[in-house]
Amino acid sequence: QVQLVESGGGLVQAGGSLRLSCEASGRTFSYSAMGWFRQAPGKEREFVATISWSGGNTRYADSVKGRFTISRDRAKNTVYLQMNSLKPEDTAVYYCAGRSTSGGIATMSEEYNYWGQGTQVSVSS
Repeated sequence: QVQLVESGGGLVQAGGSLRLSCEASGRTFSYSAMGWFRQAPGKEREFVATISWSGGNTRYADSVKGRFTISRDRAKNTVYLQMNSLKPEDTAVYYCAGRSTSGGIATMSEEYNYWGQGTQVSVSS
């Protein structure tokens, strides 16, 4: 059974930092792109960041560019999201996602086959 388990969420003041982790089990994602999405209350799930299988190609939503960094450790089957200079509008449940096929990065949720349960990130002003 494939599982993606996020951790590292919490409550932080505006301007602070958090590092999210997503550990995969049940299959390897070493040759697949992975991504982070988020969903705020009353809003649709939105793309945050994606990383290629090699880690050499990344893409970010404009709202987080320059503040968030996605990375991965293929040996540990884990992907990370370093979030700096957090803003109240970053408050959301953050989800990790993995693709079942090898290939490039993906920014659409429909392109991902596996999802974690989500971790809450709350940023106070």
